[in-house]
Amino acid sequence: MDKKKLKPLKHDAVKLLIVHCSATRCDRDFSVDSLIATGMGRFGQPSYHYYVKRNGDIIPILPESVQGVHARHYNYCSIGICYEGGLTPNGVSDDTRTEAQKHSLYELLVELREEYPDARIIGHCELPHVAKPCPCFTPSSEYTDLNNL
Repeated sequence: MDKKKLKPLKHDAVKLLIVHCSATRCDRDFSVDSLIATGMGRFGQPSYHYYVKRNGDIIPILPESVQGVHARHYNYCSIGICYEGGLTPNGVSDDTRTEAQKHSLYELLVELREEYPDARIIGHCELPHVAKPCPCFTPSSEYTDLNNL
């Protein structure tokens, strides 16, 4: 990865915490290496700042001081969080988060809201002109308590 191409993300610029899914089948492992390789192949760098595995492990991918490439037109002002899954075993979009993922995602968002108190939590699908269902639930509704801090 050519670090010269990575764009900085200024702390004060972060206004969104954007939740994504990996859009992979929930009954198959999608490794951290696979997630990183997908971003590298499409954008020349990893896409997300954090990855939440099915077992609840939170894997830091990009430093928060670097722009991700997860939400066109919003990377300069957002932190990208991706959970493993988002598709049923038959390949249908659905909220496939495990209880461990739900717990870890909530805890991560609590920490990020403390770090970025002006940032709002939304899903990728809640951005204008995004047609895909990612992350297959509505974070702005689910995390109303955190958005209202």
